[in-house]
Amino acid sequence: MTTALPVDEVISELAEVLRNGNNAVLQASPGAGKTTRVPLALLNESWLDGKRILMLEPRRLAARSAAYYMARQLGEGVGDTVGYRVRLDSRISKRTRIEVLTEGVLTRLLQEDPSLGDVGLVIFDEFHERSLQADLGLALCVEIRSALRNDLRLLAMSATLAGEAVAALLGNAPIITSTGRSFPVETRYLPPDPRRATGPGFLDHVAATIKRALAEETGSLLVFLPGVTEIKRAEQRLRDANLGAHTLICPLYGELSQELQEQAILPAPVGQRKVVLATSIAETSLTIEGIRVVIDSGWSRVPRFDPVSGLTRLTTVNVSQASAEQRRGRAGRLEPGVCYRLWSEGAHNKLPDYNRPEILEADLATLALDLAQWGVADPDKLAWLDPPPAAHYAQARELLQELGALDDKGAITAHGRRMAQLAMHPRLAHMVIMGMELGHGALACELAALLSERDIIKGERDADLHLRLQALRTEGPSPLALYPKGHKSQRERGSRQEDIDRMACTRVRKQAEQWQRQLRIADHDTSRSDHTGVLLAYAYPDRIAQRRPGGEPRYLLANGRGALFARHETLSAADYIVAAHLDGAQKEARIFLAAAVSRGELEEYFADLITIKDIIEWDGRNECVQARRQRRLGALILDDAPLSDADPETVIHAMLQGIREMGIACLPWSKGLRSWQQRVQFLHHLEPQQWPDVSDEYLLATLQDWLAPYLNGVTRRGHLANLDLHAALSGRLSWEQQRSLDELAPTHLAVPSGSRIPIDYDNDPPVLAVRLQEMFGLKETPRIAGGRVALLIHLLSPAYRPVQVTQDLAGFWARSYHEVKKDLKGRYPKHYWPDDPLQAQATARAKPRSGS
Repeated sequence: MTTALPVDEVISELAEVLRNGNNAVLQASPGAGKTTRVPLALLNESWLDGKRILMLEPRRLAARSAAYYMARQLGEGVGDTVGYRVRLDSRISKRTRIEVLTEGVLTRLLQEDPSLGDVGLVIFDEFHERSLQADLGLALCVEIRSALRNDLRLLAMSATLAGEAVAALLGNAPIITSTGRSFPVETRYLPPDPRRATGPGFLDHVAATIKRALAEETGSLLVFLPGVTEIKRAEQRLRDANLGAHTLICPLYGELSQELQEQAILPAPVGQRKVVLATSIAETSLTIEGIRVVIDSGWSRVPRFDPVSGLTRLTTVNVSQASAEQRRGRAGRLEPGVCYRLWSEGAHNKLPDYNRPEILEADLATLALDLAQWGVADPDKLAWLDPPPAAHYAQARELLQELGALDDKGAITAHGRRMAQLAMHPRLAHMVIMGMELGHGALACELAALLSERDIIKGERDADLHLRLQALRTEGPSPLALYPKGHKSQRERGSRQEDIDRMACTRVRKQAEQWQRQLRIADHDTSRSDHTGVLLAYAYPDRIAQRRPGGEPRYLLANGRGALFARHETLSAADYIVAAHLDGAQKEARIFLAAAVSRGELEEYFADLITIKDIIEWDGRNECVQARRQRRLGALILDDAPLSDADPETVIHAMLQGIREMGIACLPWSKGLRSWQQRVQFLHHLEPQQWPDVSDEYLLATLQDWLAPYLNGVTRRGHLANLDLHAALSGRLSWEQQRSLDELAPTHLAVPSGSRIPIDYDNDPPVLAVRLQEMFGLKETPRIAGGRVALLIHLLSPAYRPVQVTQDLAGFWARSYHEVKKDLKGRYPKHYWPDDPLQAQATARAKPRSGS
């Protein structure tokens, strides 16, 4: 190790801290050398006592790169003193003392040996990325150190880490800071025209900025783009621009072959320069030689889990200020550099300080299974920088119970332990185990590998997983050939560019074969793939889907949500499918990967998920009670038939709900019943403790109490016409109340003329509307309710028009009658208008019969 690196200045301090304590936090600028210097420098510390050092990296590419670099520093091959272990690849031996791991590997090692007996130090490198597995690994290491291994050292390293929080979690561990060696980097803000801020226009702006930087600056370029799609499109634009043989265009992302990754990482040949198009994988850990210009798109693609839909979708988000600073720092490692930021300085100041930890956004099913295997049901019992969100975690445990990994009490089952042994998502692990039991283990491994990797079909994609299985075993140039001859996908899409991603196929085959070896699956004959839908349904029972009626390719998922194909394709006519990959749209998720499954297969293999449900409910459209017996798989209705033996009480309950929806006016009210209601309500207002409330609102709210006994056999609105509503309402009154109702609130009042005049209780106070001449001789205002309420008298003309409204009849005769008489006598001269109304004879005619 002849080249001095900035971190060398603090290694002695770090070693001293770890000699005297068990924890430390190292903050070191990008390029300081912490990843490759620290493990080697600590390897011979006496407290290690020959034990191993485990160093965790967030990405496979970084893990391999770090291991190769350290091995070269020792003059050895990878797998000797320094080795690595990542998914699909490992280089370790009995001689390996430093093992570089991806973070998920640590969890499996902890489950196999909770004491980590042969490990002396665990290093969490680039911990600022806060991956889910890194947070879990640290939480488990903190617990085992306190319970089993007080000699186990823990070291968290990062360039932009908020070190105080991690130090507190590690028992107020010392924080060691390496300022690093960084040359000045000029920052240039180049936001795109607003019309080119997204889509193809933005990539045109990226390409134009690359060409500008190549013209203005020397050295190689590192361009940060959100994802592989943008990298490939930007690469095509640059190749079309013909930058010249002296400029190498090098994509860099995790799924590339090791050869292409090394081409991007190693120095450009003499006389040439590189344009490295990278995802956020190049922010940390990796050292890309020769870079002095960084172009930052300002975007990153991250997974976001929606607990409502249960789906995870990749979302393009703005980078944080910490990430932007990491990216910018890549330009100043060797000499003064330049960073082009494709956003404004004002927008930069509004960026979040740090990236959100993955544990707050991710699907927690794997975490929940790991904790169940660890023996922890409540994650709050462990120490976290950020605890798992309760809603996400609860949904994860519900899924594990549905898959049989947890029992009713939440404890891990034997099936769950088998699932946890497989390095795959619990859904896929369940599918593989069930596939083995059905004799289709090899096919299940292929499917799990396909679903774990990037899609092997490039360009325009048909969603059918069956086609991918065939493409995986086919060496032809295009999966279009896999469609039946004359299929509309060939006719309609034959001119589109589709092809198979050969590198992705290789990774899928390698992973499937590794799982087959691990599980000792002897049957490698996977030529039959007609059980694809069945196996997929074991992984995604909540995403078994039934086609909706109509011509559009829309489906209802077993979890009750909607999904659709963006266009008609091979699967869009299938009655039943299983959707593996969907986006997280709230209304209807778009289906990206799926397989057909038959009704018969659902009946045969998923009988335990099928339930029989009697549906007795009000049908508002037809205004009747519908009674049906349904066989359901989740929200999917497999069979629907009339129910002949419906429970009468349930039918009445549904009918009551219908009445509530239609309103109280749907009952067979008569004029007399409405009058009865008003009279009782009048007395209720006078004596609320003595008389019941019979208002429309209260009657509607208490239908169960007074109307339900009269609804036997009533199942539709038309039946209500025959309802004995009078009996139902009368039942609200006691016998004493029924007897006194006419006395206290009579329907009519006999007036001096002999007429019986109805009392209108739809007013407060009640109204007696009567012709003035019929009241001659009556001195006082009539009263009801045992004399407590005076009626409001509407005195009418012979034409039944109000001429006076009063509750003081005596006062009217004394003060107002003579003025009213003058007016009425002029308009109605043939009628009787006596001078003394109190002594006159009342009449319902124009004049009294006596002729007076």
